Amino acid sequence: MPKNKSEMPKGDADKQRVRDEIWTRFEDSGEALFPGARGRIPNFRGAAAAADRLAATPEWRRAKVLKCNPDAPQRPVRLRALREGKSVYVAVPRLGAPRCFLQLDPRSLGNRFAGASTIKGAAALGVPLAPHELPRIDLIVAGSVAVNRHGARVGKGGGYSDLEFALASEMGAVDEQTTVITTVHDLQVIGGPIPMTSHDVPVDLIVTPTRVIPCRRVFTRPEHIEWDELTPSQLAAMPALARLRPAPARR
Repeated sequence: MPKNKSEMPKGDADKQRVRDEIWTRFEDSGEALFPGARGRIPNFRGAAAAADRLAATPEWRRAKVLKCNPDAPQRPVRLRALREGKSVYVAVPRLGAPRCFLQLDPRSLGNRFAGASTIKGAAALGVPLAPHELPRIDLIVAGSVAVNRHGARVGKGGGYSDLEFALASEMGAVDEQTTVITTVHDLQVIGGPIPMTSHDVPVDLIVTPTRVIPCRRVFTRPEHIEWDELTPSQLAAMPALARLRPAPARR
């Protein structure tokens, strides 16, 4: 793991510069909400308005099954989905359990939608599922630090959102028909480039409190987990992946 920016590969350093620019924008503008922006998927003023705008899109209306990140700015998305009868799936933090996805089924939650839409509530009320138990997912909602109009996206740097997508793709739960969207503040939409690698997941739709931005697919989506990029220590911390890793070919 690089210790500072000067030791990072160029693409990683460029991504970190984009993150730092966005986090500084939030700090200067006062548009971040608790728990702040730096080092996180920023929680922002207008997150609920972005969720409302998303709910007016045909992509949302068609979707019955969502996978959503668990971060605070997407809580209004999760809450709206549950209230509209959509099933929501969230990943266990850092994929750190054998049954690493949580199913939030509105039919079994009674009136506990508000609680289930929080990180703690999802952990308490969600039904743990192994990757192979995922249904086909219609819509993926990803948290972002920055995006651009080409659909390039950068998260907070852990890589788990991309890994969750690759895992779901390996299981057949996502395909080319699955729409990937992100809800962000307008401050997070940048005009410049964002470096993308083969394991980075682009977005099809950007939704802010004020606008909907369709993105033409110019980046390839990951279809499989890039096993060679995972270290033994990472696999040990993600038992669901460790169980799925193919055996090394014999020489």
